[in-house]
Amino acid sequence: MDIPEAGDQQAGDQQAMASAVDQLPFIVIVGEGPDLVVRAYNAATRAVLPGRDVLGRAIRDVLSDLSGQQFVDAFYEVYRTGEPISGKQWRVHLNQPDGSVGEMFATFALVPWHHADGSLRGVIGAAFDVTDLALERQAAVAEADRQRRRYEQSRDVVNALQRELLPVGLPVLPGLQVAAGYLLADAGTQAGGDWYDAVTTPDGRIALMVGDVVGHGVTASGVMGQLRAVLQERLDAGASITEALNAADRLAGRVRAAYAATVNVVMLDPGTGELSYCTAGHPPPLIIPASGLDGAGLGSAGLGTARYLEGTRGTPLGTGGSFPVRTDLLRPGETLLLYTDGILERPGAGPDAAAELAQVATDAAAGRALHDPSATAAERVCTQTLELLVRSGGHADDITLLAAQRVPAVPEMMLNLPAEPVALRGSRLEIAAWLAAAGAADEDVFVIQHAIGELATNAMEHAFGGDFGRDVIEIRARLLASGLVEATITDHGGWRVPERQPTRGRGLALTAQLVQSLRVEPGVDGTVATMRHPLLRPARLLASFAESVGGEMVGSESVRTPPHAGDMTITELPGDDEARIRLDGPVDAASAAEVRAELFRRSRGGTVPMTVDLSGVSHLASAGVSALHEVAAQHLIEKAPLTLIAVSGSPARRILDLVGLPSSPDLPSSVSLPSSAGLPSSTGLPSSTGLPSSTG
Repeated sequence: MDIPEAGDQQAGDQQAMASAVDQLPFIVIVGEGPDLVVRAYNAATRAVLPGRDVLGRAIRDVLSDLSGQQFVDAFYEVYRTGEPISGKQWRVHLNQPDGSVGEMFATFALVPWHHADGSLRGVIGAAFDVTDLALERQAAVAEADRQRRRYEQSRDVVNALQRELLPVGLPVLPGLQVAAGYLLADAGTQAGGDWYDAVTTPDGRIALMVGDVVGHGVTASGVMGQLRAVLQERLDAGASITEALNAADRLAGRVRAAYAATVNVVMLDPGTGELSYCTAGHPPPLIIPASGLDGAGLGSAGLGTARYLEGTRGTPLGTGGSFPVRTDLLRPGETLLLYTDGILERPGAGPDAAAELAQVATDAAAGRALHDPSATAAERVCTQTLELLVRSGGHADDITLLAAQRVPAVPEMMLNLPAEPVALRGSRLEIAAWLAAAGAADEDVFVIQHAIGELATNAMEHAFGGDFGRDVIEIRARLLASGLVEATITDHGGWRVPERQPTRGRGLALTAQLVQSLRVEPGVDGTVATMRHPLLRPARLLASFAESVGGEMVGSESVRTPPHAGDMTITELPGDDEARIRLDGPVDAASAAEVRAELFRRSRGGTVPMTVDLSGVSHLASAGVSALHEVAAQHLIEKAPLTLIAVSGSPARRILDLVGLPSSPDLPSSVSLPSSAGLPSSTGLPSSTGLPSSTG
């Protein structure tokens, strides 16, 4: 065998080393000198750079299609600084020989290449093609996102179902303030089987109920809705507590998911405070002492301590037991609290969770907890108790609180007004004060103020000028035991047809749309208009305890009342080629004619484009609506745009939407007329109300 010379041995070693590098299963490319001229690269590199002239060329030329993708810059940055650079799953677009663009993902490292003496020689780049891994990761992320969206959609559906199955509001009754709070479980299933209800009965009492169905999700919510419906129907029909629970028990015997549901039903007479109750497997109610707040007039020191009523030994539904009933008394100023066991069995609860609940609820009712002077004692009990007890340890189950406090009944309201439209402005303040004392929510204050104002305006326009001649309008309002406000507007005049007033003709029709019922009875001694409308107090549905100061109010749409409630003012705003007007205050029968005249004057008879900002309008009566309709009709004829701005939830926006003037849900709403689909008919309201528009 021939012994090779030393030079031949070295050359063979170099070839073997080059062959080994060429077989490396990852990309390798070596650049030398300031220009990083490629001195070596392997088969894996050739595979991703097919058809390219690589060896002996600068890396910036070899990878010119990557010049804007940060890779080329990274090579020269390593040579400049001598510091390595690495990246994980960088996306790369490479030009292919056929003119197409290929996509790959690379995890790489660029390191300095040194001479034997330590001086910088070039840069060595190594990379792995991780395209398959990156695509798998992207697919996993996309699938996780899809599942997340699907979960959120399902959760939203369940939560929406929960809201729909709970009462739209709680009744406001003479001598009783009712409130509720509902805190959804922390668990991922969200909505569960807790529920509450308050049902007025034919004999003037109120049935207060809370219940708990085992489990969470759609099934529990559905069963909860069935049980609530059965109990509500039976109690509304005059059934006793035992009869109503027997009906729910029969349902639990047929519906498996309702088995072992617990219910607490209390029948309360707001006038006397007499109550009867049954705890069907449920924790007993709590009576919170009077504190002297909220008009109870019982002294700031309070009376007694909180006490739990004795359980009635009723059994859960569907378990074959019975439903005995006990009686007790709720004294003036005291608050009755019904609750579900989630408030007692929360994580972090102390050894005597019931005593802790009683103390915190008592402090909340007395106003000794968080400062919220605008809330009733019942509302403080339902919101602040939740927040204070849950915020430290969280909660694992739904929590429902339902509270009712006995308060002095609001007396009947009686107003005698001169038959002058301007007198209605003072009456609106008195009506609002009376409704607030009764416990009405903003939504109902808005509706009833508006309805009484329209009926009084109608009487002023049509009642006087005949033989009777007593120019006084009598307004009476009272809160019925059923939770309805009944208001009567009486005149003692003779019917007359007023001279044509272009801004009138919609009052009764608008009122009929606002309230539950309206009856107008003309007679020889005058006319009596009677309207009825229920008062409902919204409950608070919370997704977490952090929302307890601002959670969603279930069953009520907020009505924003602008602060300006005095005289109507018209302000001209800067504008280029259009008139820009802001209205503030009431646009009612007393000011509508002035508004109409000013809008026509400032728009030059409807020939100049005009924007009218109604955000500061505190009251928009039918007379004001008619004025806006007439101005809009003239702009339509002249083909000059009219834009109305009314913030969502404001009095102006509510009425504009109700009477059919086009509006937008945006904030603020900007409605261009006449570019909209068209204006309503001359009456401005549909004839389905059953009231002739000619009656005012």
